[in-house]
Amino acid sequence: MGHVTFVHGIGNKPERKDLLEQWRVALVDDDGVDLAAMGVTSSMVYWADVLYEAPALRGSGHESTALELEQSVDAEDDDLRWLADVPSEERAFVEGLAQKVGFATVFATGEEISDPIVPASPLEAVPLPPWLKRRLMRVFLRDVHHYLYDAGSTPRPGESFRVRRDVRLRGLDALCEGAERPGPHVVVGHSLGSVIAYDLLTDVEGAPRVDALLTVGSPLGISEVQDGLTPPWTRDDGWPSRQLGDGPWMNVYDPLDPVCGGFDRKIADSYRRGGAVRVIDIGVSNRGSWRHAIAKYLGQEQLRGCLRDVLE
Repeated sequence: MGHVTFVHGIGNKPERKDLLEQWRVALVDDDGVDLAAMGVTSSMVYWADVLYEAPALRGSGHESTALELEQSVDAEDDDLRWLADVPSEERAFVEGLAQKVGFATVFATGEEISDPIVPASPLEAVPLPPWLKRRLMRVFLRDVHHYLYDAGSTPRPGESFRVRRDVRLRGLDALCEGAERPGPHVVVGHSLGSVIAYDLLTDVEGAPRVDALLTVGSPLGISEVQDGLTPPWTRDDGWPSRQLGDGPWMNVYDPLDPVCGGFDRKIADSYRRGGAVRVIDIGVSNRGSWRHAIAKYLGQEQLRGCLRDVLE
């Protein structure tokens, strides 16, 4: 028995039920972890509709080809001209974050945007067309900024959101739902979803205790992201003690995943508990062009082993 609460990451996604099914299938493929056979239930903290007008096509985002990956990020969603309207400190945040994931700069003057890919960065090593890499990472920059700064979003006429506030509310509902199921209760956050998961476990009133945390392809090691966490993040006391307690926290990363940052993919030293290192960093090597894909991470035996260990 047990329950897994998944939290998805950047970019547009298919509808919630389709996305959840995709994650479960990716886990079970090739003799993997069959949650249904184990009697493990699951739910998805779904927030793509807070930023995106309509769900992505079913199956998009698997990144088996560059064309399929392109379909998961619309051209208009990677427009960075919104930076012209944010305070200077927020613009500096985005520019600093861009440096960490492989851009030399993001915002120039007026509507001019310059974002050359930094030589020798993980982003340069990604074997995708430069325009597609830029589009993907612009979406990452926007989504992270809008979450950490609780930006307003009106993805559809008549619907407005405060991004961080409303995503937190959805996450709290999902965690409380999971807490009502037979345990153990495991939270799995991918990409920006790992930041959301951490936020829920450290700074949301009423969040229930969970038994394990698994972060995947996470930007939590990037200093700009850490500076946006509340309550104020500290290296020696960054552990989510109140909601995770002594439960395990595993962090799975691919060294060529640009979302993890150039030198920030290991996070154990940044989220200590009373000065002691507790996070277990696990490096994997995903196949294909886009190493950040959740389906590829879920196919890794190391990740599957972590889930088995905490669920069995």
